Amino acid sequence: MNDPRTSDIHHPAESELFDETLSCELALPAEFRVGSAVIRPGSAETLLRSVALVEDARGDDGHDDRGESTLQLQRLEAKLDLTMVLLGRLVRQSAQDLPLRPLRWSRRGIRLEQGPRTGAAPGALGVIRLQPSDWLPDHIDLPVAVIAEAANGAGAHFLWLRFEGLSDGLEMALERHLFRLHRRQIAEARRLR
Repeated sequence: MNDPRTSDIHHPAESELFDETLSCELALPAEFRVGSAVIRPGSAETLLRSVALVEDARGDDGHDDRGESTLQLQRLEAKLDLTMVLLGRLVRQSAQDLPLRPLRWSRRGIRLEQGPRTGAAPGALGVIRLQPSDWLPDHIDLPVAVIAEAANGAGAHFLWLRFEGLSDGLEMALERHLFRLHRRQIAEARRLR
């Protein structure tokens, strides 16, 4: 379930968030903010479900049917992808970008790698804001509690965050999104062999 590369980090928070559960390591635009904020969990769930519908409809089902209607659909999807990229560039010009950060993500929480120490005490509440999909320039806000913060030995810091108060629907949407990310990472690793 877990990537063997992740065993290099030895901290109790790693076990709490990632033992015996599916997790993914990747770089995503993300940031952590200490304190409470107005969070609309329905919008995060809707965004994740919409991303799932789009990505699942893109033909990852392994069928090799190359009929004329399938080719037309692929061309239409490609045009839509280009439109989304252009729209994303326009949005990013007018909005503040989230910094690209290495992270590890499971259904329980996130380990975020960042530069300076936040100084947030264990148990402090906050919000993790992240862009779940590279092709969609939108973000989700998830309520979290700080588990721990520690130096990574390279001048940066790890911040372990546990999800707090997620609805059942949002938890299911997160798990589905993580499964797709994990499946994509496995497929990419196989292609590189």
